[in-house]
Amino acid sequence: MSNLLKRKSFFSAPEKEEILAAIQVAEKLTSGEIRVHVELSSGGEPFKRAQEVFIKLGMAQTKLQNGVLIYLAIEERKFAIIGDHGIDRVVPENFWDQTKEEMQQLFRVGKFAAGVCLGISLAGEHLVQHFPCQADDVNELSDEISENI
Repeated sequence: MSNLLKRKSFFSAPEKEEILAAIQVAEKLTSGEIRVHVELSSGGEPFKRAQEVFIKLGMAQTKLQNGVLIYLAIEERKFAIIGDHGIDRVVPENFWDQTKEEMQQLFRVGKFAAGVCLGISLAGEHLVQHFPCQADDVNELSDEISENI
């Protein structure tokens, strides 16, 4: 992991393109918004920090409260997934834990971009069931990966 920390970005340019493409594919089918944020450290509890980042990125302001944030604290090797109120009301109770477990399997073998893409895909599958894309749908948030490295 130390070589990864020497970069100005956690993900390589091709990995960023892969993640961006996964977000765009998922968001073409849903009115939901998916973001990815990467930091060196959460400064404490990753879930709590993810909640702060969710607010900072304006994700709590989506019209249908259907934003999803995948948050990674790379020095701590921890991550969290935050769903806004609208999505949390409709996904199964343990959905985010199951999603994290599936992502973790890829993270354990160093496939971080693939793990994030899997999380995006799984979130997108649930978003499309409950928040299908509407004719007047607009992309409310940037699809770009935000980083604080």
